[in-house]
Amino acid sequence: MGRLFSLGGKISSAEFFAIACAVFAGVGIVWYLAAAAKLVGPLFLPSPAAVFWRLGELWSSGQLMQDLAISVYRISVGFFISTVIALPIGVLIGCYRGWEAAIEPFVDFIRYMPVVAFVPLTVLWTGIGDAQKFLIIFIGTFFQQVLLIMDNVKAVPKDFINLGRTLEMPEWRILQRIVVPSALPAIWDTMRITLGWAWTWLVVAELIAATTGLGYRITIGQRHFQTDLIFGYLLILGTLGLLTDQIMKAVGRKLFRYLVQR
Repeated sequence: MGRLFSLGGKISSAEFFAIACAVFAGVGIVWYLAAAAKLVGPLFLPSPAAVFWRLGELWSSGQLMQDLAISVYRISVGFFISTVIALPIGVLIGCYRGWEAAIEPFVDFIRYMPVVAFVPLTVLWTGIGDAQKFLIIFIGTFFQQVLLIMDNVKAVPKDFINLGRTLEMPEWRILQRIVVPSALPAIWDTMRITLGWAWTWLVVAELIAATTGLGYRITIGQRHFQTDLIFGYLLILGTLGLLTDQIMKAVGRKLFRYLVQR
């Protein structure tokens, strides 16, 4: 036990998986017992059986698959657009002080504006179609990504850059062969973290302005007091978020296997 929870200690993948599963199982048992003992009314806390029964119905009807497909499509396109634009800008302002002075204060200015406040504006600008969802995901992740990628690039040791200059490499070559590869593992983690934010903003957009998607279905559940549906879709969202996070972690371990992994 001491080894598992010691400061800086290491555990095997099997032990990590077992601990994680035990936590999920414990939460599930507490949920089941609370619902069975009727500590809270079913309107406020539906039983696990009721939730999974509702999800089974939605799966059989094809509604769940349709909602999943449209939300995954929206998150994929919106996050891809945000990342493709944020990457070069973040690298640029992380390397050159002049560009940082020109871009970083404005990005910081926009970053502190609440994304929710943009929802009615994006509806006016683009309607309630997929473009509006892409725009909300962009606003919610782009400005954060730019600043985080800037910090990732700035964290590259100066000695690496000086080595390139000693070898008389041109600046663009130093950027291409030294700076970007050195910062890439941290940039990958930035992408993984901001992808979680992208899910949040997608659901916000679908809750307020949508006719399809996971967030829209939660709104329908709210209108009709279908808390089993709301709980079910929250479980789906949590599962999707966990899966995408673990997939990106696994891909990162493959791409950057030269790093010491915990």
